[in-house]
Amino acid sequence: MLEELRIQNFAVIDRLELQFGAGFNVITGETGAGKSILIDAVELLLGAKANPDFVRAGGERCLIEGLIKLDARTRTSVTALLQREDLVDEADPDYLTLMREIRRRGRSTARINGIPVRSELLSEIGKELFDIHGQSGHLSLFRPRHHIDLLDRYADLLDIRAGLAMLVNELTQVQAERRALQEDKEALRRRADLLRHEVQEVRAAELDSDEEVDLLADRHRLANSEQLATLAAEAALLLNGDERQGGAAAVDALMGVAASLAKLAQIDQNMTENHELAEELAQGAQELALTLTRYADDVEYDPQRLNEIEERLELIKTLKRRHRVDSVSELLAYAERAAAELASIDDSDERLAQLSQQQDRLLRQIGDISSRLSQARAEAGTSLSAEVVRELADLRMERAQFDALLAQAEHPAGCIIGDRRYKFDGKGIDDVEFMLSANPGEPLRPLAKVASGGEAARIMLALKRVLTAADQTPILIFDEVDQGIGGRIGAVVGEKLWSLSAEHQVLCVTHLPQLASYADVHFQAQKDLVAEHAATLVHRLADDDARISELAAMLGAPGAAGLESAREILAAARGRKGLLR
Repeated sequence: MLEELRIQNFAVIDRLELQFGAGFNVITGETGAGKSILIDAVELLLGAKANPDFVRAGGERCLIEGLIKLDARTRTSVTALLQREDLVDEADPDYLTLMREIRRRGRSTARINGIPVRSELLSEIGKELFDIHGQSGHLSLFRPRHHIDLLDRYADLLDIRAGLAMLVNELTQVQAERRALQEDKEALRRRADLLRHEVQEVRAAELDSDEEVDLLADRHRLANSEQLATLAAEAALLLNGDERQGGAAAVDALMGVAASLAKLAQIDQNMTENHELAEELAQGAQELALTLTRYADDVEYDPQRLNEIEERLELIKTLKRRHRVDSVSELLAYAERAAAELASIDDSDERLAQLSQQQDRLLRQIGDISSRLSQARAEAGTSLSAEVVRELADLRMERAQFDALLAQAEHPAGCIIGDRRYKFDGKGIDDVEFMLSANPGEPLRPLAKVASGGEAARIMLALKRVLTAADQTPILIFDEVDQGIGGRIGAVVGEKLWSLSAEHQVLCVTHLPQLASYADVHFQAQKDLVAEHAATLVHRLADDDARISELAAMLGAPGAAGLESAREILAAARGRKGLLR
């Protein structure tokens, strides 16, 4: 709801700050007091075209700011818009601040949550939050594309429609795959040949994911076989000794050390561990010498095997480079994916047949659900029309006619209903538009082209009354709703407006005391002099005495009789409200 509205230097408003209530808010005052300027300010806040003439005489700029609390109906849609533009106030995401500034030199600034934005974004968000009767730019009922949603909410068809939308989405995916298969069969054939060659090439290599590491190790060993044998033999010789040169053997020396420590341990048992260590070293040296001797004997230079390894590694390198991978494992994974794609292409004819059958089945299912939706909408449209006509009759439009017009268009590729095919989308086959004849003898015409001024406000009120549970717009603003009606019908309009406040915040500018008497929050607009300039001031009437005085002034009878009449009007409204709660 609109909690606060702050205005500075706008037209005849010098400085104004209003706190609105959650229910039915009414603004009254003498003609020319500037009541409707408040509506103009809200329109500007919602993206209306800026005009430097709006700046109050003597000022350099005007400023309008509104604080809105989001409710459950609009939080999702508005938050999505804010997230798209990175405008969500994380500290207080349930509140939204809109601001518009106009400078006398012609520059206009728009802000949302303190961040500069395009004025078009204000309008986009405003359409989610406000319906303002006067300028139909914010009037959702005058936008035909919303009519089907309102009718479906009224008829409780949204769950069925959601199921239909899922089928339409599935059909879209099926058709996309089918088109992809049909678009270029020659390209698919060429792709299949390439994939077949690649799969055969990798599989013919009979690769193993670990073999490249093993091959690299083998190549390194074979390439250094002579050096390996020499080093091993030298190490073994140092351990065993060289009898020809009379060299001392490390093994013999260690065995001598062990023998000496054995004798030492017999004398001093504290040396037992050292004796055991010496024996382990001597035995280990003997085993190492044997191992090195065998290793040196076994190492041989095998140029044929080395050549085989080089060729194998070159093959692996070539395949990795060709398929742009870094390892044999990735190469094998690529071959598996290529084989799967090849199988898909080879099966494309069969797949096309499957997709065609699936498409036909979905088109018939969509047609069946759309047909049932269309029938339900036709029945709901009849009921809606009757209710709207009754509401219009209460509002002094006794001869008005209303209809929810359903239209369908045949299409050769559409969903199947019987032996015909119809254009469709996620909402079905229907285009829905509300039609109205406001006066006898006039044909039914689109709602947006029929009404204006107070008549438009009454039509909107009638529709809002009937669709109140279906309508998601939280803030409703009515201006000129009392145009051309008298006091008795004014009480009826007041009651209807007040009843809307159970589901919406309602703001209304009125001249009728009978209508104003139904207000939950009552504001009085009046002109005064501020710095020798006429200025609109708006006060909240906080007690019954103030309200009765204003209602009497609206009756044109400020004396005792007028005050009594005003008191009776207010009491009657409260009594009626008490009965209807």
